[in-house]
Amino acid sequence: MSYLPLLLRHSLTSPSRGEGEGPRADTHPLDFENALDNLYAFGKLWMTYDDEPVVSAFHGTMFGSLGGSRLRPLFGYTGFGLFQARLLDNGNVRMRGKETGYFTDLATGNILEQWQNPYTGEQVEVFNFLNDRIRGELTPVMPVFQFGDADDAPTLMNDGATRTNEDGSTPFILPWERLGDQTLLSWDYTHRYRNPVTPERWPSASTGDYINPSEHFTFSCDSQELADRNLPSARFNCGFTRLSPWWPWMRMGGLSEPGILFGRMHSHKRHLGLDEIPRKVLAYTEQHHPEYLEPCTDWDDGFPIGTWEAYAREVAPEVVPTN
Repeated sequence: MSYLPLLLRHSLTSPSRGEGEGPRADTHPLDFENALDNLYAFGKLWMTYDDEPVVSAFHGTMFGSLGGSRLRPLFGYTGFGLFQARLLDNGNVRMRGKETGYFTDLATGNILEQWQNPYTGEQVEVFNFLNDRIRGELTPVMPVFQFGDADDAPTLMNDGATRTNEDGSTPFILPWERLGDQTLLSWDYTHRYRNPVTPERWPSASTGDYINPSEHFTFSCDSQELADRNLPSARFNCGFTRLSPWWPWMRMGGLSEPGILFGRMHSHKRHLGLDEIPRKVLAYTEQHHPEYLEPCTDWDDGFPIGTWEAYAREVAPEVVPTN
């Protein structure tokens, strides 16, 4: 396939170089008190400044608790992304990418298309998530995302680890930590907004008028690699956790007891090309969604949608209004 040589040949060397192995590392220290250095480092960690996208992947398990019960493992959660960035002349970072999110059988690792819900006894159709419109520009001001209706409170990214200037602005200063030869970073978002999957139109799928999904990342990368301006990308290992109401496709809306989903995953970007992706995920994507293995072709503005928004767009309402 045409995309295989493109992505497989994207592999970066270690920042350690011997004589004759290329240019010497440009490792003048990153100033993490400077918003532009924060932007540069964040784009390099999450994405790549290379001419080709870099592949990152995640995999782990999701657990559920109904009515305060013990968390029980329900299914795997896995996927990958293709990401790329541009460092602009003004220091801003332009980004683009696409991502997949699949649910898997715990015993086999196979991607689920049907799932037997242990809480309701119902076999439901799984809604695996695809998003090809990750676009945007990061500036020296911490981004704020507006989900839901106009009157829903916007989400300040990395809330709790940000700093506020006297004028009320929030600079793009991140909570980097140096630990030996490693640099650590935490990144969070915690949304709450009106549920696109409304109880009136999707009574079985909706968990209520509002949803509050959150995701939390803990990155670890090599400090020298992050600081080397000759390298377009830095490898990482990352802990990835997620809290949310039930996914709409689980059809848990009819239950009176409250519940919660918790996911704990590994995430990684090791510059392995397509070998970064779990084999069954790669094979399934090649067969069903090969366009998600192709690089993006534009740098247009865009806005990533969440699973609930995608579900409301793609799944017909259970109840059709009569007027």
